[in-house]
Amino acid sequence: MKNLYLAGVASLALLLSACSGGNDAGAETASNETSAAAEKEGGKGVAHANEGAITLTADQIAAAGIQIGRPIRGGAGTIELPAIIEGDPQGTQVISAAIAGRVVALTRNLGQSVGRGQTIAVIESREAAQIKGEVEAARARLELANSNLAREQRLFAQKVSPEQDLIAARTAATEARIALTQARSTVSAAGVGGGGLNRLGISAPISGQIIARPVTLGQTVAADAELYRIANLAQVSIALNLKAEDAGRIRPGNNVSVKAAGRQATAKITFVSPALDPRTRLVPSIATLDNRSGQWRVGEPVTAAVEISGSGGSGAIRVPTTAVQSDEGKSVVFVRTPKGFQATPVELGDASGDTVIIRSGLKGTEQIATTGSFTLKAELGKSEASDED
Repeated sequence: MKNLYLAGVASLALLLSACSGGNDAGAETASNETSAAAEKEGGKGVAHANEGAITLTADQIAAAGIQIGRPIRGGAGTIELPAIIEGDPQGTQVISAAIAGRVVALTRNLGQSVGRGQTIAVIESREAAQIKGEVEAARARLELANSNLAREQRLFAQKVSPEQDLIAARTAATEARIALTQARSTVSAAGVGGGGLNRLGISAPISGQIIARPVTLGQTVAADAELYRIANLAQVSIALNLKAEDAGRIRPGNNVSVKAAGRQATAKITFVSPALDPRTRLVPSIATLDNRSGQWRVGEPVTAAVEISGSGGSGAIRVPTTAVQSDEGKSVVFVRTPKGFQATPVELGDASGDTVIIRSGLKGTEQIATTGSFTLKAELGKSEASDED
């Protein structure tokens, strides 16, 4: 850093000397003005008045490669961090086997689309045969009960059978109907479809794409084992991990600029955890991103710039980070003056990507050195050293 500093001083000194030949009259005028001011105010007063001032002509500024611009007004600060694309938790569902058995059919592969209600797997097991058998038995009992009820109704109408027998037949029919409903519910809880008494089809509860299939054909699985994972990828999530001090400045609804190779989009924060992850000591957060175009893939690493709440809003003043230098422990920005530049102390706020918020020190209408500020710092250090001599 010291060598770079000295190189900057030497570079600017050469530029100044090279340009001084055509500016003798200006230099003489500046010298006369300085002498007159010195006679009026005293040497120390002049030094104080010119503290932080750097005299440069337009040609010298151009030759030194110093670029001039104005501060940026508006926009909020951001925190840039790595993130991962994930399936939307509200649109992702795990499909599991409700009963133990052997997988005899898997009708979808990874990446394929599936519609709600379509059979995507078939499980073969004794338990499937049992619960399907219970349905058939309950159906047969209901048919018998309905037949008995119809017979008792005819006999009661002919005044052959007492009303008590009719009531008993009605009760039996009602109980048989309830038993059939319960048996069907058991089958429904385990899945629907599939052929054969000992087979049970597993259907997709939502439409989407297959993003995981951890089982293979012929594998024996336990009850509740995961067969598929389906995600509706029209909307995806951005998984973020924030530092505790940053999480307090981020709220649901804040914008997130998502960038990847050749792509950029805007997401919104939907969740900021109230607790730290005990393993990482970071705050998990989620942003949602529209993916109807299908350009974002689950598991893809991206860069996310999260907007900070209360970071200045539309009235914030921002400058490029290349415009800020440190002088004697203070942050300064070099403001353009008629004779060159003035090192102006500023108070920095939050970083905003390649810019930084200026809390105080600038009005936002000044012209400043946006690049080449290190060269100006070098010249400033040279001037200060000369003053001390």
